[in-house]
Amino acid sequence: MGIKYRLILMSFLQFFVWGAWLITIANYWFGTKNWDGTQFGLVFSTMGIASLFMPTLTGIIADRWVNAEKLYGVLHILYAAVLFYLPMVTEPTTFIYVILVAMCFYMPTISLSNSISYNALILNKNDIVKDFPPIRVFGTIGFIVAMWITNLTGNKSTSYQFYIAGIAALILGIYAFTLPKSKPQRLIKENASTMEMLGLESFKLFANYKMALFFVFSMFLGGALQLTNAYGDVFLDEFKHFPRYADSFVVKYSTIIMSISQVSETLFILAIPFFLKRYGIKRVMLISMLAWVLRFGFFAYGDPVDGLWMIIMSCVVYGMAFDFFNISGSLFVETNTDPKNRSSAQGMFMMMTNGFGAILGSFTSGWAIDHFFTKSFNSTETLSTFLKTEPNNPLMGDFIKGQGVKVASNGIFSREIFMKDWHTIWLSFALYALIIAIAFAILFKHKHDPKIVEKLNH
Repeated sequence: MGIKYRLILMSFLQFFVWGAWLITIANYWFGTKNWDGTQFGLVFSTMGIASLFMPTLTGIIADRWVNAEKLYGVLHILYAAVLFYLPMVTEPTTFIYVILVAMCFYMPTISLSNSISYNALILNKNDIVKDFPPIRVFGTIGFIVAMWITNLTGNKSTSYQFYIAGIAALILGIYAFTLPKSKPQRLIKENASTMEMLGLESFKLFANYKMALFFVFSMFLGGALQLTNAYGDVFLDEFKHFPRYADSFVVKYSTIIMSISQVSETLFILAIPFFLKRYGIKRVMLISMLAWVLRFGFFAYGDPVDGLWMIIMSCVVYGMAFDFFNISGSLFVETNTDPKNRSSAQGMFMMMTNGFGAILGSFTSGWAIDHFFTKSFNSTETLSTFLKTEPNNPLMGDFIKGQGVKVASNGIFSREIFMKDWHTIWLSFALYALIIAIAFAILFKHKHDPKIVEKLNH
């Protein structure tokens, strides 16, 4: 098998082992376990916590002591072991700690997979700029395929989603040892300071007002990404409690609907050069923020029947929201930092979006939803009004029984039933994105230079 095909397989599995559970874990948490909403926010914050230190730590190990492909393989095998253990966890706090361990093993493999690919292509005398992007696209395809498999096998709310991911991660871990050797480069000086070794010198970039402002907005946009990853699929799935929508395609195949977002992501990448050349970096980043407003706004007013087009459009604009900021932001860092600080600056960009941003979005949203956007119902009268049905509807009756609640002759519940007010949740998220967009437009000053785009294209 040629090196490109071998790297394509690696890229496919790299994101398959994440996509098998990332979008559907909310269904498992809320639908199967009925655990607390505030704590669920912590599940997604584990990715941010792991991103703060693990990529740097493993990067040092790969640069100085261990072949990258071997370290990559070991991490995936350990990740698989944790995934196999997850279904045995019966308590939410323990579940969060176990997920954190899984993320500590998984998150650094994203950057390691890039390093392994670059090294293999160089050894094979391939053009990285030309040959790597098509290889990376198969990562997104792997993510989509994993989502489809989890949904079509009926496992979007079961523990089997972790087994699907775990088996694939074990296969990838073993496969990694067959990849071309990626030996330590030992570029870190033996007498390097602790700041240099840990990649913390990039924090000096905050002394520059423009870069500091950019990193702050990166953190806020990273929070928006976690909102849609954490709650998108469970939002669609919970339409099953509304008798009018219970048998809709969206409810049965919510994960497949959500995968439109990833398909859109691959397509909008192709449009980025045109938008950058025509509008410049700042406007493209602003377009991304406005796309987040649309992403959340369409969800707020969408439904599986009359508003299906809004749900689909929400998934379509996701590609613009995600790609436009990440690519243009990376280009901004590339063209506004010194060559000696460029790598650490790119690392800081990722740390602010996937690290601090993920923690901000995950924890804050979980707390806000639980405290402000969760409704309680104590009778068939109030619940049926919310579900837009009759008090004696049999599907609603099944839902009440499924909650372990008994109904008195006067329709009063033995205990309260809680449901999320998704319309208000998504509107609040849209307002959050709109405030960020307005603040960015006013505060962030950047002049468009077409030559920068030409440099990117060449």
